[in-house]
Amino acid sequence: MLRPSKKLMYALEAVVDIAYNAGAEPVQSREITRRQAIPPRYLEQVMQCLVRAGILKGVRGPRGGYRLARERRRISIGEIARVVRALEDGDDGEDDAALSDLGANVLRPFWHDLQDHILTRLDDVNIEELCRRAHSSGIESEARARLDYTI
Repeated sequence: MLRPSKKLMYALEAVVDIAYNAGAEPVQSREITRRQAIPPRYLEQVMQCLVRAGILKGVRGPRGGYRLARERRRISIGEIARVVRALEDGDDGEDDAALSDLGANVLRPFWHDLQDHILTRLDDVNIEELCRRAHSSGIESEARARLDYTI
């Protein structure tokens, strides 16, 4: 029935990957592509939008990549969904002229209200919570694996 778009899933996977696997160095897009199997053409488009929205920060240079622009607990899933929704709105081609009166005046507004309700619920979930779920699921963090405790 209702499913998140590919772009939304890729954006969420990328942001959670950065939050979960970032260490001292920024996370490079090729690392995200390797771990999450996200096609590079989708990833770069989404990442640039997330940088412009202030969710991620791009770091330039040979050891550059991406890091979170804010703390994990301060980035909601709803915020990411809105960024991707704006990106996809250009692809949507939503045309009320092609709809009947029932579709344009009843069904489309109902659908928009439902989407707003879902976005409000997504605002209650943050990246920190998804990182905790990843840890509870036994997913290994590459950042933790790189830590060296020798003195």
